[in-house]
Amino acid sequence: MASKDEKKAKIIEVLNKARSMELQAIHQYMNQHYGLDDMDYGELAAKMKLIAIDEMRHAEAFAERIKELGGEPTTEMSKPVEREQGIGVIFSFDAGEEDTTIDAYNQFLLVCRENGDSISVKLFEQIIDDEQEHFNYFDAIGSHIDNLGEAYLSRIAGTPSSTGLAPQGFVITGK
Repeated sequence: MASKDEKKAKIIEVLNKARSMELQAIHQYMNQHYGLDDMDYGELAAKMKLIAIDEMRHAEAFAERIKELGGEPTTEMSKPVEREQGIGVIFSFDAGEEDTTIDAYNQFLLVCRENGDSISVKLFEQIIDDEQEHFNYFDAIGSHIDNLGEAYLSRIAGTPSSTGLAPQGFVITGK
C-alpha cells in the first residue's frame, strides 16, 4: 500500500500535468484570439478571449491546489502553440483539444479518487464541466463553418471584438 507521501506525489503529478495543459490552452487560445481579431472576426475573437480567461482560472485553481498539497506548480506548457491557423481549422482543432483534455482530466480524477483526495476530485469535476462547455462551443462553431461556410463567416465579419469585461488587474485596482 502506498504511503501518504506517495499518494500525495501522484496527485501533485496529475495536477501539474493538468496545469501544463491549461497553460498551453491559454497561449493557444490567446494566439487564436489575436488571429481571429486580425481576420476581422471580432465576435469569434471575443469568445476565444473569454475561453482563454476560463483556462487562466483553471491553471490558477490547479496551482492553488498543488500549493495546498505542498507541491510546486509547473510553469511549463504541455506542448507548443499551433500558430497561424486558418479560420477553417481553428474550431475543429480546438474541439479536438478539449475532447482530449476531458478524457485526460477524467483519468486524472480517477488518480485523485484512488489516492483519497476528494478535494482534487471535485476540482477536476468542476473543470471538466467547463471544458465540456468549451468543447460544445468549438464543435458548434466548427460545424457552422463546415456546413454554412462563407454565409456564416460573412455574418460575423466586422463584428466588434470587445468582451465587455471591466478592466481588472494589479495596476488597475490600485495595487
